[in-house]
Amino acid sequence: MKSNLASFISTKVEKGLPSKIHGRGLFATDLITKGEVVAEKAGFILTHAELETIQPTGHIELQIGDNAFLAPKDIVDFEKNMIFINHSCNPNVGMRGDRKFVAMIDIKSGEELTIDYAMIDDNDYVMTCNCGSPKCRKQITGHDWKRLELQKRYSGYFSTYLQKKI
Repeated sequence: MKSNLASFISTKVEKGLPSKIHGRGLFATDLITKGEVVAEKAGFILTHAELETIQPTGHIELQIGDNAFLAPKDIVDFEKNMIFINHSCNPNVGMRGDRKFVAMIDIKSGEELTIDYAMIDDNDYVMTCNCGSPKCRKQITGHDWKRLELQKRYSGYFSTYLQKKI
């Protein structure tokens, strides 16, 4: 059974282009101004156990609760559901609510749109960072949102789910 589960992507961006950070990314094709919505994640609300039954490549989910994630139910919806926004320790995108990705600064055409996963994740994982930023933490965890310096730096841009925990 095929669903129609597409995430919203602004007409000012192109998704899925090759990224120097990781795999494919999300890139500006026009000037994006601070506060502008660049994407909104669609998906079914799945538990962690349900997520583990899906076998796509990459980070497909957006956490919206302790055991609640927005994601496609199967690989059929993978491409149209994915936003392809990579992690950076010096991001230009943050969250508004639990689904909307907004520009934190003006973003020029050609720039990759990135988010710090500290704004959206409270999960048990560790990953090596490849963002190349002078602010790079080198190692990213699913609990970086607890770092006071990041809470201060990203104030107003955490997902609602994490903002309630802070």
